[in-house]
Amino acid sequence: MKTILIKNGQVINPENRRNPVRVADIFIRDGKIAKIKQNLDRPGADIVVNAKGKLVTAGLIDMHVHLREPGREDKETIETASRAAALGGITTILGMPNTNPTIDNQTAVKFVLEKGREVGIVNVLTAGSLTKHMEGKELAEIWEMRETGASMIIDDCAETSGMGLRRLALEYCKTFNMPILTHPEDADLKDDAVMNEGWISTQLGLPGSPAATEALVVARTIELLRETPTPYHFTHISTGRSVDLIRAAKAEGLPITADTTAHHLTLTDEACANYNTHAKVDPALRTETDRQKLIAGVLDGTLDAIVSDHAPHLLVEKFVPFAEAAVGITGLETLFALTFNELVKKHKMPLPDFFAKLTVNPARILRSDRGRLAEGSTADITIIDPSEEWKIDKNKFASKGRNTPFHGWNVAGRTTDTIVGGEFAVRKGKLQK
Repeated sequence: MKTILIKNGQVINPENRRNPVRVADIFIRDGKIAKIKQNLDRPGADIVVNAKGKLVTAGLIDMHVHLREPGREDKETIETASRAAALGGITTILGMPNTNPTIDNQTAVKFVLEKGREVGIVNVLTAGSLTKHMEGKELAEIWEMRETGASMIIDDCAETSGMGLRRLALEYCKTFNMPILTHPEDADLKDDAVMNEGWISTQLGLPGSPAATEALVVARTIELLRETPTPYHFTHISTGRSVDLIRAAKAEGLPITADTTAHHLTLTDEACANYNTHAKVDPALRTETDRQKLIAGVLDGTLDAIVSDHAPHLLVEKFVPFAEAAVGITGLETLFALTFNELVKKHKMPLPDFFAKLTVNPARILRSDRGRLAEGSTADITIIDPSEEWKIDKNKFASKGRNTPFHGWNVAGRTTDTIVGGEFAVRKGKLQK
């Protein structure tokens, strides 16, 4: 394994409270960060990277990715998702269990983890399903999946299980401190909705989902957590009311974390105008008021992480009437640029706070040793040129997915190098594997 010296970069380390942003050099040896120091002299380094004017951070972590494999390799594979992640500066991804077959047993967990290691581009983790086949009827093999390496258990059965089974799951997972991730959505209230309920849905004549669809589940779950405190993560939060509820619950000291997506931070339901199926997502894009509350939740720490909710689909699944179209956006390659432009450039979010949402916070939630930029840590490092301007072009994605409403957007900030375990996955903007 070659040694690497990264010179003169603007090193961002949210964990370093005294000096979270500084110009320094990083020496990598045997896959580890051996030294971080100003004016570090390592003349024997095999590879020297001049990072002057660039941001050097721990490798980004995306804790909500739909890998599609096994079962829908026509949409995406673990390999193509890994390539897309690396180009986006992401060194660790957490796969969702809604594959075919479902990731609801130790054999399925083992398959994803081994396939990720075989591909060997980025770190591939997986969540397991809370219930068998994600049907909301019977708890899956939670303990066995945890022992095999599942990072979290996801309750993604859209409330079909009801609160009784959720309470049982909380009590069971608490016994071995297994974190649960949930997609908060009331299936009965949502019914046949295909977008946010509001003026735009009325104009389009489409059934809409009210904000209460999400907020009700958040509120009910918080009540359960008061009785059975268990590590609990709300994913892709979309409404301002949910942010308010989570903020208050965290103030009580409940073991709650939450994230939102790049598209909920940058788009509203107006993106669905003209029946634009590329803006059809679940949970739905909400109002500008909701979007501003999500941004406030990120800025004040209520929302701990930002995710892509990468959901690649075949274009033929989007080129149909809106109500019939598949839900989701391809997001791995645009996660950083979209959020950097919205939060740092527009809202002046401090760089350490911003990168914490994409590194140390997801790592803490996942109980992972990645996402850290410290001597002795695994050398997962992302180098970004914050001034490089580029146009999002879906036709150049490494992902198989081309379903994005961001095609043609001009953004600033691009990954130049992605290092995973001390080896280049991306060098000078080009994939190495």
